[in-house]
Amino acid sequence: MIFDFANLPYWILLGSGVLLYLFVIFSGGGGDDADLDVDADVDADADVDADGDFSIASTLGWLGIGKAPLVLLLATDLSLWGLFGWMLNVTVGTPSNWLAGVVMGVAGAGAIAAGSLLAQPIGQVFASFGEDVGGDRLVGCIGTVSTARIPLVGEGKVGQVDVLDPARNLVTVNAVLPEWAIAMPQRGDKVIVIERAAQSYIVITRDSPDQDRWLSRNS
Repeated sequence: MIFDFANLPYWILLGSGVLLYLFVIFSGGGGDDADLDVDADVDADADVDADGDFSIASTLGWLGIGKAPLVLLLATDLSLWGLFGWMLNVTVGTPSNWLAGVVMGVAGAGAIAAGSLLAQPIGQVFASFGEDVGGDRLVGCIGTVSTARIPLVGEGKVGQVDVLDPARNLVTVNAVLPEWAIAMPQRGDKVIVIERAAQSYIVITRDSPDQDRWLSRNS
């Protein structure tokens, strides 16, 4: 039953997923993957919009997009689809006609649901293959403020920001504003990481006079 011809599609799916995993490993963790740029829009606070409908960002987040490189997410979904489909086939016997389609659909839905939950932790594991694990990798990345506000560096406090690193892993870091900042970002605002400090990251508000000042300094 394990090697029954009815299981061939699932063996192909599982094999494709494994090959993509190998590609991610040997290409350096999938950090250069040309995936969809959702910045940090896949945020826990963006579950439902004002009308009660699911927003695009929350839907993409549910699918796992933005939590890991797309090639890694695809590898996870394909592998789980093949595994779940094979297990269901073995459980119900060799299905035929419409039942085979039901098994494939149920296995696919289960794979997408499980893949969205596993995408971020698996992405963090595979990020170790060829990834720059230094904190400086976040400099220049876009983040979303997840606390009430981000304090100035001289206040002796820190805020928190959710940042997508170059490998598309969502990480939460402590953040402060430089002393010269005039824009004070609050929860949900976009910021740019400009420097690594001893215990936190220095950020500025995106699309603000602070960003213009920072760019002029570095031009």
